[in-house]
Amino acid sequence: MRNSAAVHAAPRHAAETSGTGKRGFWIVTSVLALTLTAASAPTPLYGIYAADWHFSSITLTVVFAIYAVALLFALLAFGTLSDAIGRKPVIIAALVLQAAGMLWFITADSVTWLVVARIAQGLATGLVSAAVSAALLDLQPPGRTGLAALTNALMSTAGLGAGALGSGALVEYAPHPQRLVYIVVLIAAVVLLVAVIFCVDETVTAKRRPQLWSSIAVPKALVPAFLAAAPCLVATLALGGLYLSLGPSLAHELNHSTNHLLGGAVPAMLCGTGALATAVMRSSSARSCIIVGCTTLAVGPGLTAVALGIGNSPLFYASTVIAGVGFGVGYLGTLRSLVTLADPEHRGALVSAIYLVAYTAFSVPVVVAGVVTTREGLEHTAIGFCAVLAVLAVTALAATLRTSNRAARVAPPSPAGLTDSQSS
Repeated sequence: MRNSAAVHAAPRHAAETSGTGKRGFWIVTSVLALTLTAASAPTPLYGIYAADWHFSSITLTVVFAIYAVALLFALLAFGTLSDAIGRKPVIIAALVLQAAGMLWFITADSVTWLVVARIAQGLATGLVSAAVSAALLDLQPPGRTGLAALTNALMSTAGLGAGALGSGALVEYAPHPQRLVYIVVLIAAVVLLVAVIFCVDETVTAKRRPQLWSSIAVPKALVPAFLAAAPCLVATLALGGLYLSLGPSLAHELNHSTNHLLGGAVPAMLCGTGALATAVMRSSSARSCIIVGCTTLAVGPGLTAVALGIGNSPLFYASTVIAGVGFGVGYLGTLRSLVTLADPEHRGALVSAIYLVAYTAFSVPVVVAGVVTTREGLEHTAIGFCAVLAVLAVTALAATLRTSNRAARVAPPSPAGLTDSQSS
């Protein structure tokens, strides 16, 4: 799951760091990229695990979804921990957890150990999300306003795509297909652990007693906007969950092939397109992002359903690219439309509510799809899933247009011509 915590916008705790500041920024960026790469690395291997250990689609989707549950727990329980004890200790703890997860993957001989490894990954990603987002803001080079947020968004989505594609290539063409990808990630985690310890400055100078568990609330004034954005948020994250869990299996069925690089290319195309679209529309208004995102979220999954129904592989990949635009831009617009409306004192609780909806949408529908697959088959389940996503996207688009038109009728002009994209 992509990192969403950039919206916390933590203040600088230490002044501009010198010497290792710029280097520290890119090391922390590498930690984020590695974390999301590791998150999608098991994707091309799920089919192998299911075949070797004879478990069903339900079990496969539970193994996938448990990651999101652990991630949400870590975010809600420890999301503000780095503000209290420092960025480095939290990032170091996350890297240690990531390394432990890789070791459990390497030695796994049953579904139980897959679940344990995925829990470790989810906890590591949850810890990294808030700490890395804040550290990037702290270490952002002077005069490069916006670099931290853009780097955060791009590395998160690109990391997911790189993990699936790289893992597919190693599984298909390299030796030890069920272990090599995890060994590579383990080595990278150890290298980055050493780099963080010795080459990254701590930016939190005023330590305090940590307060765990984030509050979850939507300010009353923002409830209409939240409800309008929720279908887009759900569609975006559910789409990501579908492609990252069952995408390779769909590619194998359509192409009548077991090539794991071909399977890994499906989530990679979705995430890569999402990253590119995010970069292209990074300066666009929230409304523009949601309109483009919801439109492509409706068209992409709709064409995917058609492609699966007629068994057309090229159309399936084309629809994945279209859906990828919605995956990146829809999420960007949803976050921007909500977070910029909240007062600073309510922003943390609102972000926690967004996380709750997002990770529930990322995990629960996938498990439901796993249950339905055992009765209706993968193809029919995916068609129904995509149809629901398209309906959600159309609903979100209509709600967005209705809400923005209503706001335009009643809102006073923005001071000095400030737009929502500039204020975000």
